[in-house]
Amino acid sequence: MNPLPLGNLEPHRFEDLVRQLLYDFRHWRRLEATGRSGADCGFDARGWEVVSSEESEPLPLQPEGELEGNAPAISPTEDRLWLIQCKREQRIGPRQISKYIADLPEEEVKNLHGIVLAAACDFSKRTRDAFRSACAARGIDEWHLWGQAEIEDRLFQPENDHLLFAYFGFSLRIRNRSLKSQLASRLATKRRVAKLVDTYQPILIRDATDDRYPRPADGPPEARLTRGRWAVLRIDGLEHDAIRVVARRHFAVLRSDDQWDYAELMDDAKLRPHEDPWSESDTEDARRLRSEAMTLWETQPESERAWYELLGRIPFDDILAVDETGDETFAYPQIYTSQWDPSQGPFKGFYARIRTIRYDARELFVGKDDVTRLEVFPRKTANRSK
Repeated sequence: MNPLPLGNLEPHRFEDLVRQLLYDFRHWRRLEATGRSGADCGFDARGWEVVSSEESEPLPLQPEGELEGNAPAISPTEDRLWLIQCKREQRIGPRQISKYIADLPEEEVKNLHGIVLAAACDFSKRTRDAFRSACAARGIDEWHLWGQAEIEDRLFQPENDHLLFAYFGFSLRIRNRSLKSQLASRLATKRRVAKLVDTYQPILIRDATDDRYPRPADGPPEARLTRGRWAVLRIDGLEHDAIRVVARRHFAVLRSDDQWDYAELMDDAKLRPHEDPWSESDTEDARRLRSEAMTLWETQPESERAWYELLGRIPFDDILAVDETGDETFAYPQIYTSQWDPSQGPFKGFYARIRTIRYDARELFVGKDDVTRLEVFPRKTANRSK
């Protein structure tokens, strides 16, 4: 969270904010906004603290280190006068803060018990020491210096959340409720998707905004089974914040020294028509390329045969709903997403995994330009695009 923009408040609004933060600072008989009149004699606000034992309630406990001056015993018979000064300045140094105290009228200071000086900036140790010395020199009993840090500390207290919202437009209480709702939604989605992982059923992933489903083109039904913004794939598993889907699947080899290659001319992630109504029948060329890749694959030692899988991530926050039963066109579970990128579909990122086929499988995660890639299978291009 960035620092609150206290310096952007209009001067009178900054005075209002400080005065309202003071309501719980002491038990006041009166707290006046004298600064709004213009002729304030150095007082932006002043207050009379109730100290009569018959009328007062116990004073609120102050956080450790709150009192910067001496705190004399409370008189049971008289109210105590406090001065509040507000400075909406970017920087206040020792000399300047000493001058503020020195310029207070003598007739006001002689009856003064305490002072709160608030500013929309941070104070150095030297400035704080100068403030303390100047107040003591003028016989002021209590003194408090509120800089950016002290004002933020008070605004972030639960009892002042309404002021945080009124002056800066956001609420920690509302934010926490929003985070709680978001977390509950994320966990509910995770539980629903977890039920689908072990079934190894095909899953329809749909863009919820694509109302062309299930037939985006005109014409008879048999001619209209072309694909819109949806895809039929299989879920590989769950991560802490997303589901992991097999976007591509290829024959591969993985050597004991972690050198590897995969058959990029075929793709077994594409499902057959009995599982994917929009699947195009395999062409003779596609069947030939798969057969050639499989022949090469089977010549490799069994311990080195593997699958290369490109795994796409769909964050739980992008999943709007999960339909476990499907419909008349696709009778398997369906996942509705809120995001569909033209180049990446429903995925937010990919990574590649190579895993051997034996019971004691080895795994390797690889990048696009991994230098350990071999040349076992034919490539699409000379640049080995993937």
